Amino acid sequence: GQYEFLERIQALMKIVIPITLLLIGIILYFNFQGIAQTLIVMLSVPFAAIGAIWLMFAFEYNTSIAVWVGMIALLGIAAQTASIMVVYLDEGFSQWSKEGKMNCVEDVLNMTVEHGSSRIRPLLMAVSLNILGLIPIMMSDGVGSDIAKRIAAPLWGGLISLTLLTVFVIPVIYVIWRSYQL
Repeated sequence: GQYEFLERIQALMKIVIPITLLLIGIILYFNFQGIAQTLIVMLSVPFAAIGAIWLMFAFEYNTSIAVWVGMIALLGIAAQTASIMVVYLDEGFSQWSKEGKMNCVEDVLNMTVEHGSSRIRPLLMAVSLNILGLIPIMMSDGVGSDIAKRIAAPLWGGLISLTLLTVFVIPVIYVIWRSYQL
């Protein structure tokens, strides 16, 4: 019975996960009014998933409905966190362009460092609060804690790798993209 149930859920997740990703992509496209920014933000999804998978492997958790719930929640958090960085980089690019300071690749790099660094503290605070908020769940051993841990583990691992992506990779990709536009 459990194997059949797992097969049904896996078949359902093959539909739910792509629909979730598609909806996130559509919302991001309407928000940014551009495909490049949408793709940069959507890059956060696999990076967050990598961290989630590594932590689940370290804890020796098998795939379950609870794990998929945590992964779906992580998709939304990943898109939100990465989009905050891209929004501020876009605002900086727009501001510097209006002021006539955007003339070469070095200007794009300087703008990215200036505007991206202003988002690091809020980003780290938000991610740290999420991670700290999940510690009681990860440390609990009461009734239902086995399921709650399987929801929290993908979030925990994904938030760690997502933070690294948002701080280091997204600004680099943004600079490369904007450099081609100049």
